[in-house]
Amino acid sequence: MSFTQRIFSSSLGRKYLMAISGALLMVFLIAHMTGNLLVFAGPDAFNAYGHYLKTHPQLLWPARIGLIVLFVLHVYTGISLARENRAARPTAYAFKNTIQATLASRTMALTGLLVLAYLIYHLLHFTIGIVQPQYFSGVDGQGRHDIYTMFILGFRNPIIYSSYVLAQIVLVLHLSHASRSFFQSMGWNQARFSGAIKTFSVAYTLVIFLGFLITPTCVILNFIKLPGEL
Repeated sequence: MSFTQRIFSSSLGRKYLMAISGALLMVFLIAHMTGNLLVFAGPDAFNAYGHYLKTHPQLLWPARIGLIVLFVLHVYTGISLARENRAARPTAYAFKNTIQATLASRTMALTGLLVLAYLIYHLLHFTIGIVQPQYFSGVDGQGRHDIYTMFILGFRNPIIYSSYVLAQIVLVLHLSHASRSFFQSMGWNQARFSGAIKTFSVAYTLVIFLGFLITPTCVILNFIKLPGEL
């Protein structure tokens, strides 16, 4: 049996894969959030950011492929481990003790799948252009893809904004447990670190929630405007 086969056939190996892939996705969220915040710098900076990514496929495509691999690994290992845990307890408990189990921990599989579903929709909107195609092909005065205008007009739609807010709530619910369980899966959850782990988890989820939510909220409140608008 090869090393890869041993990893996937072992529940411990799959826990490591799920934890590591999740941690790398958490790093990606920070990077993506930082890019979104450039909308505050105005259309030139935001479009330049998008243009740089589009004109450097040697950076963009390895990143995209890597993210796909991470998502597939994370989803597969998560579902596999959930099924394995359920199979180990074929008879439901007569009384479920949910006092210590948080809502986030009990709904990890569900919130993970909901985040994946929203991610697909998000890609159809801003990467492929199937959602609101009328805003997707615009260019700015320098001939660059006008992602600034697409972003503004997209989040001015109350339905799109509301779905985004709901997705962020689900994401934060998922991350609030995932950011702690990573340390447990890796065997780094010693009692002396529990306070630091809890602080990190709260800080990270709060930064992600506010960081992703602030830009579309400023759009729908008309604090961020299109060029030429008063």
